[in-house]
Amino acid sequence: MGLTKQYLRYTASAVFGVIGSQKANIAYVTLRGGERGRYVAVAACEHVFIWDARKGEKVLILQGQKHEVTFLCPSPDGVHIAVGYEDGAVRIFSLLNGESNVSFNGHKTSVSVMQYDTLGARLVTGSKDTDVIVWDIINECGLYRLRGHKDVITQALFLKDKNLLVTSSKDSFVKWWDLDTQHCFKTMVGHRSEVWGMVLLNQENRLLTGSADSELRAWDINYLQEVGKIRLDTVHASCSRILSCRKAGSILREARDRVVSLAADAKARVIACHGNDSVLELFTVLSEEEVQKKMTKKLKKAKKKAAKWVDCLSCAGGELKVALLLQNNTIETYSLRTSDKTPTANKTARLTLGGHRTDVRTLAFSSDNLAVLSASGDTVKVWNRSTLQVIRTMACEYALCSLFVPGDRQIILGTKSGKLQIFELASGSLLETVDAHNGALWSLCLAPDQRGIVTGSADKMVKFWEFELIKDEGTGQKRLTVKHTRTLKLEEDILCVKFSPDHRLLAVSLLDCTVKVFYTDTLKFFLSLYGHKLPVLCLDISHDNTLIATGSADRNVKIWGLDFGDCHRSMFAHDDSVMFLQFVPKTHLFFTAGKDKKIKQWDADKFEHIQTLEGHHREVWCLTISPSGDHIVSSSHDKSLRLWERTREPIILDEEREMEREAEFEESMAKGDVPVIPGETEGEAAPASKKTVETVKAAERIMEALELYKEENRKMEVYKYACQTAGNEVPPPKPNPILVAFGNVSVSRTMVKEKIELEVSLLVLPFPYIPELLTLFNSYIKQGLEVELVCRCLFFLLKIHFGQISSNQMLLSLAALQFLQREIESKEDVMFFADATGQLAEKKKKRRKRERAILTIA
Repeated sequence: MGLTKQYLRYTASAVFGVIGSQKANIAYVTLRGGERGRYVAVAACEHVFIWDARKGEKVLILQGQKHEVTFLCPSPDGVHIAVGYEDGAVRIFSLLNGESNVSFNGHKTSVSVMQYDTLGARLVTGSKDTDVIVWDIINECGLYRLRGHKDVITQALFLKDKNLLVTSSKDSFVKWWDLDTQHCFKTMVGHRSEVWGMVLLNQENRLLTGSADSELRAWDINYLQEVGKIRLDTVHASCSRILSCRKAGSILREARDRVVSLAADAKARVIACHGNDSVLELFTVLSEEEVQKKMTKKLKKAKKKAAKWVDCLSCAGGELKVALLLQNNTIETYSLRTSDKTPTANKTARLTLGGHRTDVRTLAFSSDNLAVLSASGDTVKVWNRSTLQVIRTMACEYALCSLFVPGDRQIILGTKSGKLQIFELASGSLLETVDAHNGALWSLCLAPDQRGIVTGSADKMVKFWEFELIKDEGTGQKRLTVKHTRTLKLEEDILCVKFSPDHRLLAVSLLDCTVKVFYTDTLKFFLSLYGHKLPVLCLDISHDNTLIATGSADRNVKIWGLDFGDCHRSMFAHDDSVMFLQFVPKTHLFFTAGKDKKIKQWDADKFEHIQTLEGHHREVWCLTISPSGDHIVSSSHDKSLRLWERTREPIILDEEREMEREAEFEESMAKGDVPVIPGETEGEAAPASKKTVETVKAAERIMEALELYKEENRKMEVYKYACQTAGNEVPPPKPNPILVAFGNVSVSRTMVKEKIELEVSLLVLPFPYIPELLTLFNSYIKQGLEVELVCRCLFFLLKIHFGQISSNQMLLSLAALQFLQREIESKEDVMFFADATGQLAEKKKKRRKRERAILTIA
């Protein structure tokens, strides 16, 4: 069947204008043996940027996929960096080539903290889902999931010499975990509010915690017994003998709000702490001898705009380097000498050039498709679309709307204070500021004859302006200005104005939720479009003057006929306010941007949703389409500007809807719980895996392989029976085509040939398939085939189905489980399965006899 109408796909091309996202931390990294303290890693939406602080240049981009980065953790060897994402995934990147070969998927929601152990062999991650997971970096698998906290995990620290882990959470608790037995042996309850950060000091004999108040609490740690010597059967009795932790004192911070970030250098000699205000406090950690000589003093306050994240690094010669990621899309680095009597912080770098300090509320394309204008609360920037480099940066007032003057030599901005600002691009200078309105100037539109503009404001007036060239008194040169010609007064605030392409009509959206259409020449009323329940925030008129599309805060888009003002269709467009709407030049296709973080393409003739452009992580404020229609630039509250390009790839709407349904299914599956095993309670430790679309597909492949195994075995049994009864003249059965495709392998090797991530997929495999799988593993053990893989899978199956497997005598008789039983009993001197169950029954009988004897005596 042929395509009745062909749509071309727009795809993401680049992200620019963002220096560092505030949702993730900042971290010092080393590149190819470079100087320490020179390079910093920051999140940039879904990517990670490595900046050279000395040159102010971006030297490496670690490419993300879809979800926003929420945490960064460099490895101890400096070669890799672990990146946590909003969907709970973790990826390990190489800092040598920027590639990622290892990924972990176990959390349901965003990763809130990560930490490597001393050797870099294990990684602990904490999440908003309240779980803590320990990952094996070398084997690229999850070890276990630790449950116990009731709120977001805020910090997790390995202890170097002992196999212990300490975690903190917003539930106000600090928990100590024994990783040998995977259980929580101590919970500290000394905080009255959320614990936001922790650092270990004095060779891990002191713990410093920061919470939602102004007090940093110090705790002395005394290790009473070697953890590794505690036997499994005496764990709970020995918990108090592992370590003791008592409060040693506290430090009062100058700030009165909560701790946002608490960090220490590698030697734990300097602690950096800051809250939501503009103060960064640095503390030195002194030895006992130094404490006797002088009291601990605050070193320095770095007063700049509120810091969001901090990292510090000790360098040779007593120099301390501090990197700050600010909330206004800025990175600052400082250095100070801790050996000085009165240390002073010197700013060494400030990275600002590549982005805006505040949200971009207006965008515009030049007529040649090459330049992009973006304006925010304090600056206007002009970018080269092909290189994404800033051509001009000019200071301005809070801009709400903008356009290129015909000829692309000047730009005009409409500001929140009601002014028109005219800039010249060649010199980057402000030519003139015109007091146009008495309220916010919300909308600006170029006249189709390109001789003037029209403005709409909150002062309830629409004003018409004409371009003029006048002689500048200072320079004697001619310069551009605007001359006020006419005014249209209305009864409500004006939110948007738009000329029809034939210059015949002017559409004006008002605060009373209506759109009024006037004749341009006489300013007489022509039509009123009413039907939206909330104000119309954006509108546009098609190139042939037949359609007008309106987007409203009521989340709907309406398409109207411009001849009679009849509503052709009302469509639910976004999950939040529709902020911007624009037709693709010379088509009836249009794009909308919404506060729900999405950009959508629509067909105004067929009233169909064509495509959704996802990439922004916050509200999308505006977009602009190039005159050729090949490029789109959008801006968002996440401080990023994104470029989208039109490709030659056609869009099939049925396939697009199918992809959207699959994405919804995957998202709902990620939020689902791990399958609960009947008859078993949820403990502190659990598997690190997570149910995803990939694991479900892998489980389906395992089930298909098991069905094939059963079918082939049945064929062979029939064949053997036929041979016994009819002699050897019976032809052997034909092998399954799948076995032939694998190279005529035996049916027992089918599972091995699958080469799938068994541990993850076994989690969602239904139990009725488990006996068959264990039988298959039994044949593997007898043949000595893939013993290591089989043992890993057996351990995993025992962990999640222990109750059902140990109660099934037929399964316990399998050689595979007996092999495991012999191995474990010889190494650990413990009894498993039936023997252990029998001993437990004997103990219960003796206890009952004792109870009866006591009752008889009483």
